[in-house]
Amino acid sequence: MADLISLKEIKRHYDVGGELVRALDGIDLTINHNEYISIMGPSGSGKSTLMNMIGCLDTPTEGVYEFEGELVHEMDDNQLASIRNRKIGFVFQTFNLLPKATALRNVEVPLIYANMAKNDRIEKAKKALIAVGLEERMHHKPNELSGGQRQRVAIARALVNDPSIILADEPTGNLDSKSGIEIMKILDKLHHAGNTIILVTHEEYIAEHADRTINLFDGKIKEDRQTKKRKRVVT
Repeated sequence: MADLISLKEIKRHYDVGGELVRALDGIDLTINHNEYISIMGPSGSGKSTLMNMIGCLDTPTEGVYEFEGELVHEMDDNQLASIRNRKIGFVFQTFNLLPKATALRNVEVPLIYANMAKNDRIEKAKKALIAVGLEERMHHKPNELSGGQRQRVAIARALVNDPSIILADEPTGNLDSKSGIEIMKILDKLHHAGNTIILVTHEEYIAEHADRTINLFDGKIKEDRQTKKRKRVVT
């Protein structure tokens, strides 16, 4: 089977006030189907830039990026948007939900962009919310939900298009410890079901859920290792 993601000599440089910032400085990384990966590193190490690169939210200054055999670095904005909508599910620290829309409507949004028929997208959105345990909160708006419930809505939205990968950027960062544990159980369960999970975190105990940890420093991969995991219970 071909690699899911292949990054070769990826560089991303920015001009900030006349100074060249090397956010990514020669990244070589291969990610396979059904891997569970954490990306770690200090502030300014390139974690967010790498996540944006993998998620097709940014393009490299130099290098080759292949996603399921497609040359991402050669795509235009419309092609990148199509990849993001069809292939990638995003889970953000700040949830990024529409405040005046119900949980169901928030989960529908990617399907609207995919031009799916209304009845079909409602049914699919309902199934995604049921999968994260929110069948009784579908018609509640974000301000009527707890932080953990809002993050579950975000995960359901990420899942609804059956993406190739789920990208989670500090998914427990705005949650209390109990809610954070519940969110990680959901991500563990999704990985167990066959999803590829890539998460950015600065917390070791969160990284321990992954099978593999990528440590960044100054835009380079400092370490790529198998994670010494705590025992996970998937129910």
